[in-house]
Amino acid sequence: MCITCHKSFTWRKKWQLVWDEVKYCSERCRRHKN
Repeated sequence: MCITCHKSFTWRKKWQLVWDEVKYCSERCRRHKN
C-alpha cells in the first residue's frame, strides 16, 4: 500500500530485489511524500 495515496500496488519485476523497501506506488507519490 502506498504511504502517500493509500492505493495498493502489485509486485513488479523491477522491484524484486527491494520489494520490502517499496513504499510508493509511483515516482509522483515518492516526490510528494505528504
